[in-house]
Amino acid sequence: MPESNVLLLNRHLETMLATALLDTPAVLINGPRQSGKTTLAKQCAQGRPYITLDDASVLAGVRADPQGFIRRTERAVIDEVQRAPELLLALKLAIDDKRMPGRYLLTGSANVMTLPNIADSLAGRVEVHTLLPLSLSEIEQRPASFLDYLQTQQWPTVPDRPLLQGDALLDRVLAGGYPEVLHRATLARRQAWANAYVTTLIQRDIQDVARMDDLAKVPPLLNSLALLSGQLLNLTQIGGQIGLNLRTVERYIEVLEKLYLVRRLPAWGRNELGRLVKTPKVHLLDTGLQSTLLRLTPGLLQKDRQRLGAVLETWVFGELLKALALSPDAWFLSHYRDKDQVEVDFVLESPLRQVIGIEVKASASVGMPDFKGLRRLRDQCNGDFLTGIVLYDGERILPFGDGLWAVPLGMM
Repeated sequence: MPESNVLLLNRHLETMLATALLDTPAVLINGPRQSGKTTLAKQCAQGRPYITLDDASVLAGVRADPQGFIRRTERAVIDEVQRAPELLLALKLAIDDKRMPGRYLLTGSANVMTLPNIADSLAGRVEVHTLLPLSLSEIEQRPASFLDYLQTQQWPTVPDRPLLQGDALLDRVLAGGYPEVLHRATLARRQAWANAYVTTLIQRDIQDVARMDDLAKVPPLLNSLALLSGQLLNLTQIGGQIGLNLRTVERYIEVLEKLYLVRRLPAWGRNELGRLVKTPKVHLLDTGLQSTLLRLTPGLLQKDRQRLGAVLETWVFGELLKALALSPDAWFLSHYRDKDQVEVDFVLESPLRQVIGIEVKASASVGMPDFKGLRRLRDQCNGDFLTGIVLYDGERILPFGDGLWAVPLGMM
């Protein structure tokens, strides 16, 4: 499935890529297939020849003689490098022989740096950036300012543009962020594309990442994860439902993570070592795929507010990942849940250990009870709590005292 060039939207990551190519021998754009990596790489090519390993003949030649291929390729954009892992060692040798910035711009539709032997081959030689499907700010072609607002709390008194809410917001959430869906007029046509997309991943791309003995179990596993998106991950429960043992479920989820279909969200706690043993949540990375797997429609979500809340939470998760990918700082994204079952959907922790809490609500109104989890989180932070917000389906930004705010979902 080649990436569509129908919609050439500016991607926020482009500036970071251009900067990296000025001082780094190789730059890798990682992300799911069809997220726009090829289009972005071509826009950043600056005269580098374009080579794709999706071409069967090119791939065969590269696998037969990776070092010879690289010797003939001084500078290049090389697309879908995960298809020929043996190429990465040849790239390492070429870079070590001639350490010139900006030689190679690579793309990968799997998390290449988690594949065996690749991370060691490219350590210190490649800068990695993740390109997920389009964010709301990219679709609307405006600056990605949400993280700045969170840190400064300088929320605009009146938003400078009409905000998505109600049915318009729901339509955007159900569409997801893959560029291909944006010019498809109906939910049915978008979901037809998403069904074909998932089928292609299962039939072909999984084999680039790992050997899976029972591919027939992947669709029910994905359906289970879509249904559980935003909930605590119970591997035993999932395995029992689809007929896989715990170890196999764990391994299959790791493969889906490498393909950027799902992501585990770790638990937050003041004891950083203790976070490793707490139960993570699981999220799909795109609500368009989630809505397809679960056959979600606006009518169904309007009747089922609990299901709507879960989908909105998954959408916010994706938007947060896209925002954090643009930050020069290494933020830790997690969720909060204590022994009293008091929860906060998302916790952002800065390198200086300042904490931001985010709660997601499907309603168009907000009250003080909606801040219960955020106040509990604030009490745990010993002065490091920066701010807490409740994202809701409204149009006004409202202060609730002591660094707490109600913020429209459309501000994402």
